Formats: sequence, C-alpha cells, structure tokens
Amino acid sequence: MGKLAALLGDIRACQLCAADLPYGPRPIVQAGRQARLCIVGQAPGRKVHETGIPWNDASGRRLREWIGLSPAQFYDPEKVAIVPMAFCYPGKAAAGDKPPRPECAPRWHARLLAELPHVQLMLLVGLYAQVSYLGAGRKATLTDTVRAWREYLPIGRLPLPHPSPRNQLWLVRNPWFETDLVPTIQAAVRSLRL
Repeated sequence: MGKLAALLGDIRACQLCAADLPYGPRPIVQAGRQARLCIVGQAPGRKVHETGIPWNDASGRRLREWIGLSPAQFYDPEKVAIVPMAFCYPGKAAAGDKPPRPECAPRWHARLLAELPHVQLMLLVGLYAQVSYLGAGRKATLTDTVRAWREYLPIGRLPLPHPSPRNQLWLVRNPWFETDLVPTIQAAVRSLRL
C-alpha cells in the first residue's frame, strides 16, 4: 500500500470529532497521486453523507457545470482531488448546515496535499476554504474575494462562491460571475487536460 492510500485509509477511519457529529463520522474525500485539479469546499452535506459520494447533490451538479467537467472526469481521483475543509457532515444549523468542524483541516490537509504533487489548480469553494487557503490575501468579503479572482489565478487558486441553490440570490446580484469568471474557470480546467 502506498503512502497516499494509507493516508486516505487513515482519513476515512478518523473518529476525531465523532462525539460532535450528530450523524456520526463518515469522512468523504477523493484523491489520486496524479490529480491536477483540487477542489476545496466546506463539508459534505446530508445527501453526500448518506451516499458517500462527494458533491452528489444539486450543489455538485452546478459546480460541475461551472467547471465544465463530466461526472466521469469529476469523479476520477487521478484527475480531481476533492478535499473539503472538514470531511464529515457537521449537521444542520438554523440556516443551512453547521460550519465545518475546525479539527479536520489542521489534522489532515497539509499531509494530504503533500501527497498530491501534480495539483496545478485549486478551486476554493466558499468562505471557509478561502479563509484557509488565501489567508491575509483574502478580501473583506466573499464577494470581494471572488471578484478579485485575477489576483489569485497566477498562484493556481480560484475563489468561488458555494454553488448551493441557496446562493441563487448571490448569483442574481453578481451576474459577472457567470459571464466573466465561469468561462475563465472552464478554460483553466481545460488547460489541465483532464
């Protein structure tokens, strides 16, 4: 068993925050050593928790449309790594899901990304991924950060809003995202020759 396979096994067996997960742990991650695209999102939703398939919901369909990949391409771990900020479903909040558990990314991300040497582009989906991976280079709001995408593309990172149907109003208020940034995302992903 290779180092990446062993690490993925450890992640999938993780019980670190089991006591804080209302539906129990079910870490969802996808990665292959040859992956050139890495998608960093929030945490699996309830449907993803139930199926064990990342982005297997309406948000995932919209995300695949934005990036221009077929399900076969998207779910090929040797093409696309899917590394949420927390690997388990955190449960429901008053509006939407709870935030990703804070223990997960510090424990696993650096070790996992070290085993993905061919990643050329990271899509940072939502605020939690942007805070973690852009740090002080992030703008004051998610909208401002996504609008400043040209600053991040040269370092191989693209900030995106969450593709949830709950964000439809954001998309209506920011039509530049679909007219300007989505074609750029698709071109950047095509350039990876997945």
